[in-house]
Amino acid sequence: MKKVLISLIMPVILLMAVSAGADNQPLVYKLNIKEEIAPGIWRQTQRAFEAADSLGADLFLIHMNTYGGTVVDADSIRTKIMQSKIPVVVFVDNNAASAGALISIAADSIYMRPGGSIGAATVVNQTGSAMPDKYQSYFRSIMRATAESHGKISVIENGDTIYKWRRDPLIAEAMVDPSVYIQGIIDTGKVLTFTPSEAIRYGFSEGTAESVEEVLKKVGMENATIVEYMPTWIEKIIGFLIHPVVSGILIMAIIGGIYFEMQTPGIGFPIGVAILAAVAYFAPLYLEGLAEHWEILVFLAGIILILVEIFVVPGFGFSGVIGIILAFTGLTLSLIDNIVFDFGHVDLSRIGTAVLTVVAGVSGGFLLSLWAGSRVFGAHRGPFKNLALQTVQNVDEGFVSIDNSLLQLKGRKGTSKTVLRPGGKVEIEGEVYDAVTSGEFIDRGRCIVVIKVEATQLYVEASPGDLQA
Repeated sequence: MKKVLISLIMPVILLMAVSAGADNQPLVYKLNIKEEIAPGIWRQTQRAFEAADSLGADLFLIHMNTYGGTVVDADSIRTKIMQSKIPVVVFVDNNAASAGALISIAADSIYMRPGGSIGAATVVNQTGSAMPDKYQSYFRSIMRATAESHGKISVIENGDTIYKWRRDPLIAEAMVDPSVYIQGIIDTGKVLTFTPSEAIRYGFSEGTAESVEEVLKKVGMENATIVEYMPTWIEKIIGFLIHPVVSGILIMAIIGGIYFEMQTPGIGFPIGVAILAAVAYFAPLYLEGLAEHWEILVFLAGIILILVEIFVVPGFGFSGVIGIILAFTGLTLSLIDNIVFDFGHVDLSRIGTAVLTVVAGVSGGFLLSLWAGSRVFGAHRGPFKNLALQTVQNVDEGFVSIDNSLLQLKGRKGTSKTVLRPGGKVEIEGEVYDAVTSGEFIDRGRCIVVIKVEATQLYVEASPGDLQA
């Protein structure tokens, strides 16, 4: 998939690069981060850096406007920036909050639009409540480490040369921890957020700019050719399919397809819809790094157990219950960025959203199937009424559900080939048949007589007066 995505965008990029090279102009590769930091943004960042490296870009520009996102993906992006051989500049176009602040601090230079802000990096859940301290501690450490990675600079104060952090790690920590106190900058009980002028004063921004073009002018690349990373249609589809509402609808399609196939076996269309919905559900989650192999296998195992319970094992018992649990677990875990059964770094709100999505999808699919069953496949209405057999073959019209030859065995005598307790085999006129008694025990070799035939099953009893064939 990685090679496919790159191959889709490389032709256009190479044409632009050739044009740029012809004029010996510097090349700037631009990536937009203007949404929540999530696995999709991390994947786009990787593709963008790969393309920039292949083109020999002189500068990597991130055009940012985000309120934050997942810590894991933000950490991956900041690591990619810190390891880049190409200088990285971030243009904060209004907001670089939380995870966006971490990514910005990792860059070589930061420029901010007047009126923008950077900071407020406390780790919170989807309701805005602060997460426990173990989450804050981890984020504090990577914020400090990111600031420290830029090293120290020499400055002259009162005639003396001193060395100061280019980006103060304590200030970076104050963006996460409200208990940090820095004289003249932040009091305890508050999370630090900088305005553009404050960010410049304390070394967290190199200046202000109104546009990307102005940023390039300030870094001496006003004549540069800009190549912008454009998400492929595949990435756009993936982004659409992993939305919780769409995931819920796909689950409804899976449940509905299985239900309709059970109601009208042999059609193939409903089960085809269920399979396509399952692929559309799991494939983008797998590509996003959320769904693992084993989670998909857990779901498939659950579906198989449910089908075994329905079509093989009479009643509904152990295998059916386990099947439902496995299918539900597979669907839910695929929506969560867990590591096997380690949920330590997963927000509780994300777990709740995943469970709610699956419950709503399953419940909605089942209820919709019940409601739509008679309307879609009804005997006298519905667009697909002709796909299912609606004719009733009544016995009084001469229709039977078994082989007529078995009916002719009623009253015939034979021999028990095995012990019947109550099931076994009997031989009648040289042919061997499966048979059962009404509950009594019949030894091998006894004479028997067929007393009735029901649903392809012979019922026999010991022939009165005959002890041996």
